[in-house]
Amino acid sequence: HLDFINEFLVKGYSGVEFCSEGLDYLDVKVQVEGLENLDPSGNTRYTFASNHPLGGIDGVALGMVLGRFFDGKVKYLVNDLLMNVKGLAPICVPVNKIGSQSRNLPSLVSEAYGSGNQMIIFPAGKCSRKIDGVIQDVAWTKSFVSKSVETGRDIVPVHFIGQNSRKFYNRDIFFKKMGIKANLTMLFLPDELYKGRHQTFKVIIGQPVPYSRFDSS
Repeated sequence: HLDFINEFLVKGYSGVEFCSEGLDYLDVKVQVEGLENLDPSGNTRYTFASNHPLGGIDGVALGMVLGRFFDGKVKYLVNDLLMNVKGLAPICVPVNKIGSQSRNLPSLVSEAYGSGNQMIIFPAGKCSRKIDGVIQDVAWTKSFVSKSVETGRDIVPVHFIGQNSRKFYNRDIFFKKMGIKANLTMLFLPDELYKGRHQTFKVIIGQPVPYSRFDSS
Protein backbone atom coordinates (compact mmCIF):
# COMPACT_ATOMS: atom_id res chain seq x y z
CA HIS A 1 0.00 0.00 0.00
CA LEU A 2 2.94 2.34 -0.59
CA ASP A 3 1.10 4.55 -3.07
CA PHE A 4 -1.90 4.88 -0.77
CA ILE A 5 0.29 5.83 2.20
CA ASN A 6 2.64 8.13 0.28
CA GLU A 7 -0.30 10.01 -1.22
CA PHE A 8 -1.12 11.15 2.31
CA LEU A 9 2.45 11.68 3.55
CA VAL A 10 3.29 14.16 0.76
CA LYS A 11 0.57 16.49 2.04
CA GLY A 12 2.99 17.52 4.77
CA TYR A 13 0.76 17.49 7.84
CA SER A 14 2.54 17.51 11.19
CA GLY A 15 1.82 16.70 14.82
CA VAL A 16 -1.80 16.54 15.97
CA GLU A 17 -2.94 17.80 12.56
CA PHE A 18 -1.21 14.75 11.02
CA CYS A 19 -3.31 12.50 13.26
CA SER A 20 -6.59 14.30 12.57
CA GLU A 21 -6.10 14.49 8.82
CA GLY A 22 -4.83 10.91 8.75
CA LEU A 23 -8.05 9.62 10.26
CA ASP A 24 -10.06 11.67 7.74
CA TYR A 25 -7.97 10.20 4.93
CA LEU A 26 -8.73 6.70 6.21
CA ASP A 27 -12.39 7.61 6.74
CA VAL A 28 -12.10 6.42 10.36
CA LYS A 29 -14.45 7.68 13.05
CA VAL A 30 -13.64 7.62 16.78
CA GLN A 31 -16.20 7.49 19.59
CA VAL A 32 -14.79 8.71 22.90
CA GLU A 33 -16.03 8.15 26.44
CA GLY A 34 -14.53 9.61 29.59
CA LEU A 35 -13.04 12.97 28.59
CA GLU A 36 -14.97 14.41 31.52
CA ASN A 37 -12.56 12.51 33.79
CA LEU A 38 -9.71 14.82 32.78
CA ASP A 39 -8.65 18.28 33.88
CA PRO A 40 -9.08 20.41 30.73
CA SER A 41 -6.85 23.21 32.02
CA GLY A 42 -3.69 21.28 31.25
CA ASN A 43 -2.36 22.01 34.75
CA THR A 44 -2.58 18.34 35.73
CA ARG A 45 0.02 16.19 34.05
CA TYR A 46 -1.01 12.70 33.04
CA THR A 47 0.46 9.50 31.69
CA PHE A 48 -2.09 7.82 29.42
CA ALA A 49 -1.46 4.07 29.43
CA SER A 50 -3.37 2.28 26.69
CA ASN A 51 -3.76 -1.20 25.33
CA HIS A 52 -2.47 -1.52 21.76
CA PRO A 53 -4.88 -3.63 19.70
CA LEU A 54 -4.15 -2.32 16.21
CA GLY A 55 -0.58 -1.01 15.96
CA GLY A 56 -1.49 1.99 13.79
CA ILE A 57 -4.94 3.53 13.87
CA ASP A 58 -5.13 3.26 17.66
CA GLY A 59 -2.00 5.36 18.11
CA VAL A 60 -3.09 7.97 15.59
CA ALA A 61 -6.56 8.15 17.14
CA LEU A 62 -5.23 8.79 20.65
CA GLY A 63 -2.97 11.50 19.25
CA MET A 64 -5.98 13.17 17.69
CA VAL A 65 -8.31 12.85 20.69
CA LEU A 66 -5.83 13.86 23.39
CA GLY A 67 -3.95 16.30 21.19
CA ARG A 68 -7.09 18.27 20.55
CA PHE A 69 -8.13 18.15 24.19
CA PHE A 70 -4.76 19.40 25.43
CA ASP A 71 -4.08 21.89 22.65
CA GLY A 72 -1.32 19.86 21.04
CA LYS A 73 0.70 19.32 24.22
CA VAL A 74 1.11 15.55 23.94
CA LYS A 75 4.05 13.21 23.44
CA TYR A 76 4.16 9.53 22.53
CA LEU A 77 6.85 7.13 23.69
CA VAL A 78 7.41 5.11 20.52
CA ASN A 79 9.54 2.64 18.63
CA ASP A 80 12.26 4.73 17.01
CA LEU A 81 11.25 3.44 13.57
CA LEU A 82 8.29 5.82 13.75
CA MET A 83 10.67 8.79 13.77
CA ASN A 84 10.94 8.19 10.02
CA VAL A 85 7.31 9.29 9.68
CA LYS A 86 8.10 13.01 9.60
CA GLY A 87 4.56 14.09 10.38
CA LEU A 88 4.54 12.12 13.65
CA ALA A 89 8.10 12.89 14.73
CA PRO A 90 7.32 16.25 16.42
CA ILE A 91 5.07 14.54 19.00
CA CYS A 92 7.18 11.40 19.47
CA VAL A 93 9.99 10.40 21.80
CA PRO A 94 12.00 7.41 20.52
CA VAL A 95 12.62 4.90 23.30
CA ASN A 96 14.17 1.88 21.62
CA LYS A 97 17.36 0.52 23.15
CA ILE A 98 18.98 0.19 19.74
CA GLY A 99 20.02 2.76 17.20
CA SER A 100 21.88 6.02 17.43
CA GLN A 101 19.86 7.43 20.34
CA SER A 102 20.37 4.42 22.65
CA ARG A 103 23.03 6.11 24.79
CA ASN A 104 20.72 9.09 25.31
CA LEU A 105 17.71 6.93 26.18
CA PRO A 106 17.56 7.68 29.94
CA SER A 107 17.83 11.43 29.41
CA LEU A 108 15.28 11.44 26.57
CA VAL A 109 12.73 9.60 28.69
CA SER A 110 13.39 11.72 31.79
CA GLU A 111 13.09 14.92 29.77
CA ALA A 112 9.78 13.78 28.28
CA TYR A 113 8.26 12.85 31.65
CA GLY A 114 9.58 16.05 33.20
CA SER A 115 8.02 18.24 30.51
CA GLY A 116 4.62 19.92 30.54
CA ASN A 117 3.32 17.57 27.84
CA GLN A 118 0.79 14.81 28.44
CA MET A 119 2.43 11.41 27.90
CA ILE A 120 0.87 8.65 25.77
CA ILE A 121 2.33 5.18 26.13
CA PHE A 122 1.55 1.63 25.06
CA PRO A 123 3.21 -0.33 27.88
CA ALA A 124 3.03 -3.61 25.94
CA GLY A 125 5.60 -2.23 23.51
CA LYS A 126 3.90 -3.89 20.53
CA CYS A 127 0.37 -4.45 19.35
CA SER A 128 -1.86 -7.21 20.69
CA ARG A 129 -1.39 -10.86 19.79
CA LYS A 130 -3.51 -13.99 20.17
CA ILE A 131 -2.28 -15.57 23.41
CA ASP A 132 -3.91 -18.74 24.76
CA GLY A 133 -6.72 -18.25 22.26
CA VAL A 134 -7.47 -14.70 23.42
CA ILE A 135 -6.51 -11.48 21.61
CA GLN A 136 -4.70 -9.42 24.24
CA ASP A 137 -1.64 -7.33 24.97
CA VAL A 138 1.59 -9.01 25.96
CA ALA A 139 2.62 -8.26 29.55
CA TRP A 140 3.02 -4.54 30.17
CA THR A 141 6.35 -3.16 31.27
CA LYS A 142 6.14 -1.21 34.54
CA SER A 143 8.63 1.59 33.99
CA PHE A 144 5.85 4.06 33.10
CA VAL A 145 4.54 3.69 36.66
CA SER A 146 7.85 4.48 38.34
CA LYS A 147 8.54 7.40 35.97
CA SER A 148 5.06 8.79 36.55
CA VAL A 149 5.47 8.60 40.33
CA GLU A 150 8.91 10.18 40.07
CA THR A 151 7.57 13.13 38.06
CA GLY A 152 4.19 13.52 39.79
CA ARG A 153 1.95 12.34 36.96
CA ASP A 154 -1.43 10.74 37.56
CA ILE A 155 -1.93 7.64 35.40
CA VAL A 156 -4.99 7.36 33.18
CA PRO A 157 -5.96 3.88 31.93
CA VAL A 158 -7.21 3.87 28.35
CA HIS A 159 -9.10 1.05 26.62
CA PHE A 160 -9.11 1.14 22.82
CA ILE A 161 -11.65 -1.33 21.41
CA GLY A 162 -10.66 -3.04 18.18
CA GLN A 163 -8.67 -5.87 16.66
CA ASN A 164 -6.67 -6.74 13.57
CA SER A 165 -7.53 -9.41 11.01
CA ARG A 166 -7.48 -13.12 11.76
CA LYS A 167 -4.69 -13.47 9.19
CA PHE A 168 -2.51 -11.08 11.21
CA TYR A 169 -2.74 -13.19 14.37
CA ASN A 170 -2.34 -16.47 12.49
CA ARG A 171 0.86 -15.21 10.89
CA ASP A 172 2.24 -14.32 14.30
CA ILE A 173 1.44 -17.81 15.62
CA PHE A 174 3.07 -19.36 12.55
CA PHE A 175 6.28 -17.35 12.96
CA LYS A 176 6.50 -18.38 16.61
CA LYS A 177 6.00 -22.05 15.74
CA MET A 178 8.81 -21.73 13.22
CA GLY A 179 11.08 -20.42 15.98
CA ILE A 180 11.45 -16.98 14.38
CA LYS A 181 12.20 -14.47 17.15
CA ALA A 182 12.23 -11.35 14.97
CA ASN A 183 9.00 -9.37 15.01
CA LEU A 184 8.12 -10.13 11.39
CA THR A 185 4.43 -9.64 12.15
CA MET A 186 5.13 -5.91 12.40
CA LEU A 187 5.80 -5.83 8.65
CA PHE A 188 2.10 -6.48 8.01
CA LEU A 189 0.83 -3.50 10.02
CA PRO A 190 0.49 -1.22 6.95
CA ASP A 191 -1.92 -3.80 5.50
CA GLU A 192 -3.90 -3.78 8.76
CA LEU A 193 -3.98 0.03 8.62
CA TYR A 194 -5.43 -0.18 5.10
CA LYS A 195 -8.02 -2.76 6.19
CA GLY A 196 -9.11 -0.42 9.00
CA ARG A 197 -10.51 2.17 6.58
CA HIS A 198 -14.18 3.21 6.86
CA GLN A 199 -14.52 1.82 10.39
CA THR A 200 -15.62 3.32 13.70
CA PHE A 201 -13.60 2.62 16.84
CA LYS A 202 -14.34 3.31 20.49
CA VAL A 203 -11.97 4.73 23.10
CA ILE A 204 -12.76 4.64 26.81
CA ILE A 205 -10.77 6.97 29.07
CA GLY A 206 -10.80 5.82 32.67
CA GLN A 207 -10.55 7.65 35.98
CA PRO A 208 -7.04 9.01 36.68
CA VAL A 209 -5.14 7.06 39.32
CA PRO A 210 -3.24 9.49 41.60
CA TYR A 211 0.50 8.85 41.48
CA SER A 212 0.51 8.94 45.30
CA ARG A 213 -1.47 5.66 45.35
CA PHE A 214 1.43 3.66 43.96
CA ASP A 215 3.86 2.13 46.42
CA SER A 216 6.75 -0.28 46.11
CA SER A 217 4.37 -3.21 45.54
